[in-house]
Amino acid sequence: MRRIALIAVGLAAVAVAVIVIAGTSGGGGDPYQVRAIFDDAAFAVQGEDVRIAGAPVGTIVSLGVTNARGTGSSSSCTDTGLCKAAVTIQINNSSFTPFRANATCAIRPQSLIGEKYVDCNPGTDAAPPLQQITSGPGAGTYLLPITHTSSPVDTDLVQNIYREPVRQMFGVIINEFGTGLAARGSDLNAVIHRANPALGYTDQVLKILARQNRQLAQLARDSDTVLTPLAKDREAIRQWVIQANTTSVASAARANDIRQSFHLLPEFLSQLLPLSKDLANLADQATPALNSLSQAAPALAQQYEALVPFAAVARKSLISLGAAAQQQQPLLLDTIPLAQRLLKLGNASVPSFTSLDKLTSSLDKTGGIEQLMGLLFYGTAATNGFDSLGHYIRTEALTGGCTGYAKTPVAGCSANFNQQGAAADIASSRPTASAAKAATASTAKAPSAADAKLANVVRDAHASGIQSSTTAALGGLLHYLVGSGG
Repeated sequence: MRRIALIAVGLAAVAVAVIVIAGTSGGGGDPYQVRAIFDDAAFAVQGEDVRIAGAPVGTIVSLGVTNARGTGSSSSCTDTGLCKAAVTIQINNSSFTPFRANATCAIRPQSLIGEKYVDCNPGTDAAPPLQQITSGPGAGTYLLPITHTSSPVDTDLVQNIYREPVRQMFGVIINEFGTGLAARGSDLNAVIHRANPALGYTDQVLKILARQNRQLAQLARDSDTVLTPLAKDREAIRQWVIQANTTSVASAARANDIRQSFHLLPEFLSQLLPLSKDLANLADQATPALNSLSQAAPALAQQYEALVPFAAVARKSLISLGAAAQQQQPLLLDTIPLAQRLLKLGNASVPSFTSLDKLTSSLDKTGGIEQLMGLLFYGTAATNGFDSLGHYIRTEALTGGCTGYAKTPVAGCSANFNQQGAAADIASSRPTASAAKAATASTAKAPSAADAKLANVVRDAHASGIQSSTTAALGGLLHYLVGSGG
C-alpha cells in the first residue's frame, strides 16, 4: 500500500506544470499576449479568466497544441508524449505588464463543475522581460516556457482510483510502472520536481520540522495553553474574523494604493536612516539629562504627594470662590451699562488722546518739559535780590536801581555776603548834591501824572541812596512798562 501511495503521488506530480506568467510590453496599441506552454490544459476553454493575486486581469484568447519548446505547430510533435498545450492569454490591465523571466502561471479549478482559470504571477522587476516570438505560431506574443507553468491534477480524478474499473486499471499501471521507469529514474525525478515546485519546498519544510521536533512539541503544549482561553471567548474571535474580513475587503479595494506604498517604502527607509542616526545621537546626548531626571524623580514624587493635601484645601477655597462669583454675578451684570458708556467715552476720546500722545511725544523728543522747568527755575532765581540785610525772595514784581541792565558793576547792587563791602556799596551809592539836582531837573520836564509817579519813585530811590545812573535806568524802565501820561 505504501508503494501504491508513492506511485499515486508521483503520477499526480507528473501531471502538474510550472506556473506561467506573461509580461506585457507596455507599449502602445496592441494588447499584451503571452503564449504559455502547459503539460496539460484539460477543461481550460477560450474566454476564461486570467487572474493575478485573485483579481481578474485578462482572459484566455486561444488554445492549441505545440512541441515542448512552444515554437512549433501541432504537426511538429510526432510523438503524443512530446505534445504540449499552448494557451494564449491576453492581459488587459497594463499595470501588470510586462511579464518577467521569473513569471509563473498555473491552471486552477474555478468551480465544482470543472471550470478552469489561469492564475499568474508576473514576476519581479529584477528579472528581464519575457522574449517575444518573432515568427511561426504565436508570432507577436511573449513565450512563457513549460518550466514556468503547472497543471495540478483535479481532486475528482485522484479519487477515481478508488472506484471500479479505474481501480483495476490503476493496479495494472502500478504493476507496469516499475518496468516502464526501470531506466528512467532521473527523468522521473526531474519531471516530479518540475511538475510542481511546491513538492521540493514541502520536502525542505519537512526537513526543517524534523530538526525542530522539540520546538514543535513545546509549541503543541503552549498552543493548548493559548487556545484554552480563546475557546472560552469564541464570540470575540468570531467578531474579530468578521472585522478582519471587512478590513480585507477594504484593503483589496485599495490594492493599488497599498502597492504604491510598498513602492515608496525603500525611498522612505533611505530618508529614515539619517533621521534614525540623529535620533541615536540625541539619545546618547540626552542620557546624562535623563539620568539627572531619574535622580530628581523621587523629589518630584514627594512634591506631587505633597500637592494632595494642598489640592484638598484648595478645593474648599475654589468652592467658596465659585459661590462668591455666583453671588457677584448680578452686580457684574449691572455694570454692563456703565461699561458700555465707558466704551463710548473711550471711543469719543480717541482723537483727544491721539493729539495728547503726539504732544507728549513731541515734548519728550524736544525736551519741552525740561525747558519749561528750567524757565521756572531761572525765572524764579532772576527775581531774587540782595540788600543790606542779605538775600531775599521776591513774592511780587519790584523795580529799582538794580533791575536795569548794566555792563559794569553798579554800586549798591552787589550780591555777596561781605558786610563791609555791602556797607561800602551803600555809602558809595548815595548821590551827590549835583546828581540830585540833575535828577530833579530831569523830572521837572514831565508834568504828567505818570511822570509825577515816576518822580516819587525817583525820590524814594534818592532817599534809599541809589546812584543817579541807576535812577535814570529805573525811570526808563518804568516809562517802558507803564507808559507816559501826557
